[in-house]
Amino acid sequence: FRLFPLREHGMNWRARPLTCQEIQAFRKSKEVMDRFIRAYKLMLGFYGINLVKEETGELERAENWRERFENLNRFSHNNLRITRILKCLGEMGYEDYQVHLVKFFLTETLVEETLPNVKRSALDYFLFTVRSKEKRRELVHYAWQHFKPQSSFVWGPRDKLQRYR
Repeated sequence: FRLFPLREHGMNWRARPLTCQEIQAFRKSKEVMDRFIRAYKLMLGFYGINLVKEETGELERAENWRERFENLNRFSHNNLRITRILKCLGEMGYEDYQVHLVKFFLTETLVEETLPNVKRSALDYFLFTVRSKEKRRELVHYAWQHFKPQSSFVWGPRDKLQRYR
């Protein structure tokens, strides 16, 4: 059984994808959802991130963030796991959590510049796991505002980004 199961095949071809019925059953089980949040917190801790508010999904750097970010920068396979976690958050009904996690990585890569080797994954993959079209647009605009040079930003049409409210 996978920690963050999806309705698609991952790197482990022996693991079978989830069905919509299984997802619904998981979402109805308090025990399963509690375990899911525990697993999410565990992985965040591994990445140097703390879940500040379970109600909202708000995040902050953990005390050991420098050491953990070094690991994230060095090993790109973590980016695949993060993409999987983001997709699974959406499947399990934690779309607000998706937004906070993507914004966290956009901030760390584009604003703080602490995770340069995660930047492409954040822009190419993490952003587009967000289910809410409105929230995804907000995040693309946020990324565009902080991307340098802005003229090289290819993740959204410049004319729409300039007019975005």
